[in-house]
Amino acid sequence: MQEVRDECSSDRSGGKKFGRMSRNEQSKILESLLQDIDAFKQRLDAVRPLAGREILQAVDTEYTYDSNRIEGNTLTLRETDIVVNKGLTVGGKSLREHLEAANHYEAIAFIRELAQDQTSLSETIVKQVHALILRGIDQENAGIYRSVPVAISGSRHVPPQPWQVPKMMEELFLRLEAEAEQMHPVIFAAELHEGIATIHPFIDGNGRTARLLMNLVLLQQGYAITTISGESQHRLAYYDALEQCNLEQDKTEFLVLIARYVRASMEKLVGLLGSL
Repeated sequence: MQEVRDECSSDRSGGKKFGRMSRNEQSKILESLLQDIDAFKQRLDAVRPLAGREILQAVDTEYTYDSNRIEGNTLTLRETDIVVNKGLTVGGKSLREHLEAANHYEAIAFIRELAQDQTSLSETIVKQVHALILRGIDQENAGIYRSVPVAISGSRHVPPQPWQVPKMMEELFLRLEAEAEQMHPVIFAAELHEGIATIHPFIDGNGRTARLLMNLVLLQQGYAITTISGESQHRLAYYDALEQCNLEQDKTEFLVLIARYVRASMEKLVGLLGSL
């Protein structure tokens, strides 16, 4: 059995843990967050096509920094910018950390292109995104479902056996496709994120892949790239909410957490574009 890093949390907007709240209370918070998100989306829709290449570059750089930071990458935000936008190397940092930054930034460009073309979601897309994440890092496993059992360090969740992965991934996409019209797009994106993280279809890179697929859905539906903070407290809350989905079959806290991050990202982008 191979042990893997858990890639898969209050937010920067002042969010907090909701474990002590009832599901009904959390559902009301979620409904309010979705209303706020849709109000921000209307404001974004009014200024489309979105201008400001430098703003989008800054958003993508910060997303790359935080998503990799969740997984233990030690590049700072400034160092990430140097690597992905200036093509320079940073002394004292490993080759893997440089590749993680460059690969993730390219994967964002890839999902932006897919979103613009309204490419349909599929397992092939999941594998293509994952292949970009592990390019030059673990070429043998890049874009390929795992063939060995894995354990997630620090988590009580036990991912399915490798022989179960293809069927579970197929079932995930079939379920989401069947339920898509009844779901708010943010809920759909969060459900996809949680599903990939729970199944853990790859040896490594599951969290980054799950977050990128979530953002692909958000971009396709006109929402902003959403960044989950890599700061320790926020990362822990993110892991805890995912584990609650796995162990207690209760996704409410995770959905609230993701909606809070989407709202914060939408508000931030609206503010930045308003300054143009």
